[in-house]
Amino acid sequence: MMSIWKIRFFKTFHFKSILGFGLVFFLFSCEKKVTQTLESTPIPLTYAQGFELKKGEGFWEILVTQGYTQADRTFRYLVLEEGVSLPKEGFDAVVQLPVSKVVLTSTTQIPHLDLLGETELLAGFPQLDLISSASTRKLINQGKVKDLGSGPSANPELVIDLQPNWMMISTLGEDLRYLELFEQAGIPALINGEYVEQHPLGRAEWIKFTGVILGKYEEAVQQFEKIESEYLQAIQLAADLSPSQKPQVLSGVMYQDIWYAPGAESWGARILDNAGGNYVFSDQSGTGSLQLNYEFVLDKGLEAEFWIGSADFSSLEEMGKSESRYQNFQAWKKGNIYTYTNKKGETGGLEYFELGYMRPDLILKDLIKILHPELLPEYELYFYQKLP
Repeated sequence: MMSIWKIRFFKTFHFKSILGFGLVFFLFSCEKKVTQTLESTPIPLTYAQGFELKKGEGFWEILVTQGYTQADRTFRYLVLEEGVSLPKEGFDAVVQLPVSKVVLTSTTQIPHLDLLGETELLAGFPQLDLISSASTRKLINQGKVKDLGSGPSANPELVIDLQPNWMMISTLGEDLRYLELFEQAGIPALINGEYVEQHPLGRAEWIKFTGVILGKYEEAVQQFEKIESEYLQAIQLAADLSPSQKPQVLSGVMYQDIWYAPGAESWGARILDNAGGNYVFSDQSGTGSLQLNYEFVLDKGLEAEFWIGSADFSSLEEMGKSESRYQNFQAWKKGNIYTYTNKKGETGGLEYFELGYMRPDLILKDLIKILHPELLPEYELYFYQKLP
């Protein structure tokens, strides 16, 4: 995750499995603008489908085509290199490089600054306790990052007071109120739609989006290629496993008699498949969260050897007490239940919800280690841990 909205949702519903993440912050209105044509060359992306990059003489153009689930419009951004001035009409936001101060609104965006060596640019973030990054927490402890509120959205007045060079938002597409406000205040607000991507490396590739608006595109490419290489190498470890070698894996938890689990085309389900797991809900299509009844789940997952992503319970005992029906599953009886709480920040934020989008290679290796430990004998789990 990762985002304020999703963290609040998960805390309310006790449901933190490998699903998509989003949050409701500020967006743009549906005001139509005249489109301006600039001479530019498309820069191909390998996995991401939600944005496009174009490079021109002294500028970049970014098109965000999938800023949120079922987005019905494209957002067009202009990024001007230092010393370059171009007509700005027709764009939803214009970023002038260089950048000295930014606002982020989702924990999934924090690793972008860290990996690009620009952590100190962060000037504001809503609900600071959710951040796990050690370098960012150092800034917070020094009083250099403004807390923009702890509610379901950041405080727009506080953002305007900060006057950042740009702010990055992640949205479910429901809140379009603040376009005029930020536009009048001269603050470019750009949508990051990484959570819509369902290819694990597609989410990670959004670091190129951040790289462009920081003036560090080449550095972003280098960071992404390292992660891509690690992920593709890890895939090969489980590539030759036969169906009989792939253990059945259950996922999800219950809330008010509804079992929530990742759909078969989701980001998490894809990583699990790459890790050599046989997902018990592989025939349940969808990229979001499935809503299933207990009897169906019991029929599907009773004999599953592993249970991955069981919220943030601290022990089997706690989990069994919270819902006695969990105890019917073989994975619970055998103690083969894993949760993603191995790494926490100093204020309790889960690193999985911050770094997971950017480091799918670590999630993949964790799952390979859990399901097929012989394939990674020296590897130690990073995000996941077995419930005691």
